[in-house]
Amino acid sequence: MMTLFCETPSCKSNGYIEEFILGQGDLSFAVKDTLDVAGYATRAGCRALASSSPALRHAQVIDVLLKQHCVLRGKTTLHELAFGVTGINPWGGTPLNSRYPTLIPGGSSSGSASVVAAGEVDFSIGTDTGGSVRMPAACCGILGLKPTYGLLSRQGVIPAESSLDCVGLFARSADVLRQVLHRLGVESAQDDTTLPPIGLISAAAPFIDTRIEQVLHQAGAQLHPLVLPELDAAHLAGMTIINRENWQAFHTLLDVEGVSEDIASRIRRGATVSACELADAERVRQRFSDRLDALLTDTPLLALSTLPELPPTLEQASDPLSVLELTKLVRPFNLSGHPAISIPIGDIDHRPVALQLVARKGHDGALVAAATYLLSRLHR
Repeated sequence: MMTLFCETPSCKSNGYIEEFILGQGDLSFAVKDTLDVAGYATRAGCRALASSSPALRHAQVIDVLLKQHCVLRGKTTLHELAFGVTGINPWGGTPLNSRYPTLIPGGSSSGSASVVAAGEVDFSIGTDTGGSVRMPAACCGILGLKPTYGLLSRQGVIPAESSLDCVGLFARSADVLRQVLHRLGVESAQDDTTLPPIGLISAAAPFIDTRIEQVLHQAGAQLHPLVLPELDAAHLAGMTIINRENWQAFHTLLDVEGVSEDIASRIRRGATVSACELADAERVRQRFSDRLDALLTDTPLLALSTLPELPPTLEQASDPLSVLELTKLVRPFNLSGHPAISIPIGDIDHRPVALQLVARKGHDGALVAAATYLLSRLHR
């Protein structure tokens, strides 16, 4: 077993915190260190949890996968306490973005994306509270699925309580995603020879939106341009709720040494969220969810960019607060609970571009089927 802990911001890791082998099977995977693995401490990328006791049992999703003939190869590093978007972690190590080495790996599930992009495992598990699977997937040029809220068990996941967080999946191919979902008891839709009607939302930099529209047109999609001005309010409401819920989950860690000042200041911010602000955020949640349900009744899929701009370099992201707007197109779907997938569609100026598809709640299989179709057309 190899343990990697780094003490300088420049330290890059291979994505793993600990490497080991558990189980036997035909699909290998790694898991973000916010999920319990029996016999190993869950440290969540935070020095304050360095001396945590080993977990007594596996998180439920890991237990299921091991019983379904998957092989666990190790635990992966992450943005500290899963509370950041860059994936930069001075203590636990910043995973190398193997396809785009000068760029951030994305957070918070940085290591889980990194090991899949590098081909070290067939798939990996991350968590997504405000884009933390889809964003690193977009940065590393792989697939990232945030399922319908509650579809995959969060038993044995840090934080224990969240109204936003979902266990999500990374893979290099849609076929692997389909296999993993099947083993988790989620059946995928049958592949179609065409895409269903898609509501196209232009919300990113114009050159990114243009690329997405071109790719969908080339795939034969029937596009219906839509305007979704509620995205901004949903993003802000999601920030309000995550700040409050992370304060509730992690504020006791501030009494011990080991939480970085950046993360500590964000946790403290949650203490200032008032009951009125929280109630307002919940009203936005309901309105936004209802709005998406109505749109998805007319067009079974919505399409928009995963990121509002191209992923930044490690140097550009040295101030973590400067890049929080990178989540403004992913965080809204944590608020509403709808499933969403990030699909790599190529490069612009040697930086990856990713398309995000959103479906009705419970229609996760339709996302995987659409990803399968799109990727087959891109790779012709």
